[in-house]
Amino acid sequence: MRNNNKTERVEVMALFGYEMTPCQPLSFKKRGEAEVEVTELLRTHIKFIGTVAHHIFDVMAGQRKYSLEFNSSDLSWHLTTA
Repeated sequence: MRNNNKTERVEVMALFGYEMTPCQPLSFKKRGEAEVEVTELLRTHIKFIGTVAHHIFDVMAGQRKYSLEFNSSDLSWHLTTA
């Protein structure tokens, strides 16, 4: 099975330390494109690559599902789309 997912670096507006959710992405922006509002947070989980924690947020933006990944080492955000 081939993985056709595309990953790109994005800017994310996130709310940190809100109620029971330590981080919640509110919107994201690809280079040269309009800002996309996150309409629903579906699930969060953490994966470790070596000693670096990657926080993954599965979100809905309108009718489309996205995965936003926060790298805790270099503080970068990446968007994964199918």
